[in-house]
Amino acid sequence: MATSTPTTDLPRTLPLTPLPDGADPYSTERTVRTGDVDTGRRLRLDGIARYLQDIGTDNLAAVGAADTDPLWIVRRTVVDVHRPAEYGRTLRLRRWCDALSTRWANVRVRLDDPGYVPGGPLIETAAFWIDIGPTTGAPTRISDSLFEHMSRYAQDTRLKWKAWLPDRAPDEVDDERVFPLRATDLDPFGHVNNAVYWHGVEEVLTLRPEIPEAPYRAVIEHLRPVAAGETLTLRTTLQEDGLTVWFTVADHTRAVAWIGRNPDALRWTP
Repeated sequence: MATSTPTTDLPRTLPLTPLPDGADPYSTERTVRTGDVDTGRRLRLDGIARYLQDIGTDNLAAVGAADTDPLWIVRRTVVDVHRPAEYGRTLRLRRWCDALSTRWANVRVRLDDPGYVPGGPLIETAAFWIDIGPTTGAPTRISDSLFEHMSRYAQDTRLKWKAWLPDRAPDEVDDERVFPLRATDLDPFGHVNNAVYWHGVEEVLTLRPEIPEAPYRAVIEHLRPVAAGETLTLRTTLQEDGLTVWFTVADHTRAVAWIGRNPDALRWTP
């Protein structure tokens, strides 16, 4: 996929699209457990990432696409926490596609209270997923039946990739630390699972503990995988409204994330 010039104000300004009126997307529920919360009982970002992985797998199975389109990788994930979820909460997850092309799709997942309780948790997410051929390992065409299903609520069927975040860290950063990897961080392909990157974001959030006070936005873009045996370093810069962290191996960026308070992008609150 061609690399485009990043537009660094996009993470702060671009709102996510709302669920269309009358839409009936795939839906499931998930209860927030101890393994996914922090010491303040807040559902962590890595926990949200795991929920997104799980509902994606379940959604493919539910529409009969687990065999035709079994393998997807995520290029970017956006998480807008309007109102946080806490330990013990049961969340309703609704999943739909708001834009796609022949090989990738922007998929929205809304996490909220299944009983429509006013003021309950509300987390909006969007992820740019790429359909991967299981034998080639390269982007492949979405099957016709799945494309038809995903395009039901899509506002764009010619989706193009555009980077939001700068892919190189500055020479001078505010914090630099090695992020040790564990055997359990690896997926079946020998790469670090995408939820693990959110562990790194949570690690550097200790530098700015006020940021996760909702509302806030977190964005991560994956450039290339991290493999077993590589030494991963987090290089972080602090800004007035947030922070940016680069996941680097030697001098090469493997992923970059931004997290901060973001009232412009979160200006609509269902």
